[in-house]
Amino acid sequence: TVVNYQCPRNKACVVDRVNRNRCQYCRLQKCLKLGMSRDAVKFGRMSKKQREKVEDEVRYHRAQMRAQTDAAPDSVYDAQQQTPSSSDQFHGHYNGYPGYGSPLSSYSYNNAGPALTSNMGIQPQPPPQQPYDISGDYNADSTTYEPKQTGFLDTDFIGHAEGDISKVLVKSLAEAHANTNPKLEYIHEMFRKPPDVSKLLFYNSMTYEEMWLDCADKLTGMIQNIIEFAKLIPGFMKLSQDDQILLLKSGSFELAIVRLSRLIDINREQVLYGDVVLPIRECVHARDPRDMALVVGIFDAAKTIARLKLTETELALYQSLVLLWPERHGVRGNPEIQCLFNMSMAAMRHEAELNHAPLKGDVTVLDTLLAKIPTFRELSLMHLEALCRFKAAHPHHVFPALYKELFSLDSVLDYTHG
Repeated sequence: TVVNYQCPRNKACVVDRVNRNRCQYCRLQKCLKLGMSRDAVKFGRMSKKQREKVEDEVRYHRAQMRAQTDAAPDSVYDAQQQTPSSSDQFHGHYNGYPGYGSPLSSYSYNNAGPALTSNMGIQPQPPPQQPYDISGDYNADSTTYEPKQTGFLDTDFIGHAEGDISKVLVKSLAEAHANTNPKLEYIHEMFRKPPDVSKLLFYNSMTYEEMWLDCADKLTGMIQNIIEFAKLIPGFMKLSQDDQILLLKSGSFELAIVRLSRLIDINREQVLYGDVVLPIRECVHARDPRDMALVVGIFDAAKTIARLKLTETELALYQSLVLLWPERHGVRGNPEIQCLFNMSMAAMRHEAELNHAPLKGDVTVLDTLLAKIPTFRELSLMHLEALCRFKAAHPHHVFPALYKELFSLDSVLDYTHG
C-alpha cells in the first residue's frame, strides 16, 4: 500500500538538503509538486531495460548468498526476527567467527599490487553475466529528480523500495553482519561468567605502550572482519578499487565503534575486550588528556548506540550507512556511492520505523543514529592524531601491517582536507 505520512508542524516544513529527512510528508509533497508521479511513491519509475538490470543484480546477489550458505551451512538468519542487541537477548549462530587479532585466511600480506590492496584482500570482482552501469541519476538535492535512461536505479525507486531489491539488500547485509561478528549468545555467555582475576591482573599490569599495541592488535582483528563485511555489501565490489580502499580507510574505525556497541553491557558498565570482560572505568585512563578524551568519546558513542537497542538487522544497515556516507573526501564514484547509500537508507528507515517509537518529540532512532556519524568522524581523526603522537614517542614499536597502512599519515591528511 502507498505510505501515509503525517506532518507534525502544520504542513509547512522547510525541505532542503539539510532538513529533507525531518518530515517525510512535506518532502513527499515537494516531490509531487516538482513532477514526481504518485505511482513512483510505491513502485519507482524504471524502464523495462532498467528493471531487467535490477533483476539481474538480484539474481547475482542471490547466487552469492547461496555460495556463502554452502560455505557456512550452519548459518541461520530469520529476516522477520527482531533481536535487540542488549545484554538480555540472544540471536543467530556463531559462524566460525575468528577471534579478535586472528588473521583471516583470505588476507595475503604480500607485495603483489598496492600494499593496502593486498592487506585488505580486495580484488577486482568479475561482472555478472549481464553487467549493469550505475550512472548519475542523482542531483545533490534528492528532492529533485533528473532521470537518465541508462541509470541503474532512480531516486524514487530507491527512496521507496518495497520489492525484491530491498529484501535482498536487508538479507545480504544481515547475513554479512552475522558472519563477521561474534554471535550475541557468545557475548552474553562471557558477561555471565565470573571475573577471571588472573586476566584482570594481566591487563592491569600492562604498561602504557603494551596496552597501545594490544589495542591495535584487537582493532586490526575487528577491522579484518569489517573489510569482509564491506565486500559483502551488494554493489560495494562494483565500485572502483580506489573508492573501495578510500571508504575502508576512512570508515573502518567508525564501524569499529558501531561494533563495539555490541560488546558493552550498559547496565554493568562492562566491555568484552578480546576474551576478558573489563570494567569500562579500567579502560578510560591514559597519560595524555587527549588520549583520555579519545577513549571516553569512543565509549560514550558506543554506549549511545547500545542504549537504542537496535536489532541485528538495524546494526547491519547502520554499518552500511556509515561506511557508504557519500560525502567522504576524495571518492570519485559519488553517484554510485550515493545510490548504494540511498538503498541502505530506505531499508534502515523502514526497519527503524517498524521497530522503534520516537525517542523524544519527533526525534527518531534514525535521527539519533545519523547525528552520531559526525562524532565518529571526529573520533577517527582523534585516533589518527593519537597514533601519530605515539609513533613519535615510540618509533621502534611495530604495528600490524593492516593497521599501519590503514592509519597512515595519508589518512590524517585525508581527514584534514575532507
